[in-house]
Amino acid sequence: MLLSVVVPVYKEEKTIPEFLKRVELILSTADVDYEIIFALDPSPDRTEGVILSERDRNNRVKLIKFSRRFGQPMSTIGGLSYTSGDAVIVMDVDLQDPPELIPLMIDKWRQGYDVVLPQRKSRTGEPWIKRFVAALGYRVIAKISEVPIPQNTGDFRLLSRRAVNEVLKLKESHGFLRGLVALVGFKQCLIPFDRPARYAGDSNYNRFFGSLRIGFNGIFGFSSYALTLSTQLGFLIAGLSFFIAIVYLVMKLRGFNFPIGNPTLVILVLFMGGVQLISIGILGEYIGRIYEDVRSRPKFIVDRTEGL
Repeated sequence: MLLSVVVPVYKEEKTIPEFLKRVELILSTADVDYEIIFALDPSPDRTEGVILSERDRNNRVKLIKFSRRFGQPMSTIGGLSYTSGDAVIVMDVDLQDPPELIPLMIDKWRQGYDVVLPQRKSRTGEPWIKRFVAALGYRVIAKISEVPIPQNTGDFRLLSRRAVNEVLKLKESHGFLRGLVALVGFKQCLIPFDRPARYAGDSNYNRFFGSLRIGFNGIFGFSSYALTLSTQLGFLIAGLSFFIAIVYLVMKLRGFNFPIGNPTLVILVLFMGGVQLISIGILGEYIGRIYEDVRSRPKFIVDRTEGL
């Protein structure tokens, strides 16, 4: 059996040696041959040099360097496209995805599961705002998604070869891996774990907007419910306006005097304007994704490879 490990990296020179130390120790006792593929967005630090020096030590360490920064989702897709393993594990280099779960993931794969998903029970070291946004986002996505996307799962997962092949056939430009894997289906299982804190350095994701961007990909990429919601909201406000008009008519017939420049008019105009802008924004999210897919630009461009 050949196991491929795909690791997207950007500015991670401090974490790579410890990551490899722990992963290689685990894999050396797992009765598998393996390759570790680093999918590198060009970094301003020594990340590339550290990977190459580790490759001199162990030729199972391999490198894909992209022509520019394409972001973690596309780096992961690029890494998957270069794998040749019977099974593939995607994981982060910051050791928040514990390598010690790898043997259990392999056992589950050998039992016949095509997708093995470690599921976070806790998120040590993450700020409350990120935990809140993540929890809210997962609940919303689970409620409206057209395919079931397990909650509290990141990109850390094991995929069988046929699952990888099916994911790579998909043409979506957002690279939301947890949604793409859910879309292809196959037999899946969950492994609960407590997520540790980051080993070293700071995350390259914005604590708030990074999680928000991922959530939008899940909401707008795998559901049209937001369009339905904007339509329902429009009908609701139209009905409310009609009701208010009747109330004003009744009050007028009963002799109520309204002050000149009724503030209700201002409130309604601002409220309607806000709803219209929200609806336009929702349409924009979908149209933007259609635009990205219609252009069919490459998801990634490789500058060089080492060992592949």
